[in-house]
Amino acid sequence: MRPDIVFTARRIAVFVDGCFWHGCPLHHTKPIANAQYWEDKVSSNRDRDRRTTSTLEADGWTVIRIWEHENPQTAAAQILAVVNTVAPQR
Repeated sequence: MRPDIVFTARRIAVFVDGCFWHGCPLHHTKPIANAQYWEDKVSSNRDRDRRTTSTLEADGWTVIRIWEHENPQTAAAQILAVVNTVAPQR
């Protein structure tokens, strides 16, 4: 999975996760039709998200995950706070 925003010099990867596709604990809904398919799909997405985060962090990246429902100003402030604390790589 590719990050939505990348700060290459600081090795920061930002993912904006959709509530349905990534199983948001606040907003994820479970469809009635094809319920098992969707449960497996979302579970697979979440497993992939964990692997992606672990792989990037093992390679020295800082990973930020934001839910799609988060307030944009709050999300931007969170990202800016991390960007301001991570020194550029040389």
